[in-house]
Amino acid sequence: MADFEPKIIAFCCNYCAYAAGDLAGSMRISYPTNVRIIRLPCSGRAEIQEVLDALYNGADGVLVIGCEEGDCHFIEGNFKAKRRMERARTLLEEAKMNPDRLEFHYNSAAHGPQLAALFEEFTGKIRELGPNTSSAPKEKAHAREASQ
Repeated sequence: MADFEPKIIAFCCNYCAYAAGDLAGSMRISYPTNVRIIRLPCSGRAEIQEVLDALYNGADGVLVIGCEEGDCHFIEGNFKAKRRMERARTLLEEAKMNPDRLEFHYNSAAHGPQLAALFEEFTGKIRELGPNTSSAPKEKAHAREASQ
């Protein structure tokens, strides 16, 4: 398990989280290279199905990051995203998957170092949880089909 490098998907709001990632980069603050950022116009556009699909199709962990509380450029998009991710976590529990593989966070565009620290912390947490086994049977099936 020491060689395990988790696949992390981060759905980031364009105005805050994505901008914070740019700030971290311009400040030359590194964060794990296994974090794949998907830029959204607003965290409120993160749909439950997209998050679940990411986990069921090979991601070991998913972050959804929106503007700080009360600062959403689309008024309530970040609150909508938080409610959706709480529902998604409930669905993960019902599906017998660890809901800790999904987290929602608020982040300001000015908090590049904090975003990098969040990526580090979440990657460490997912490393401790180990690989997401819900996607393993699909990977084996695809490998079998490819070898035929």
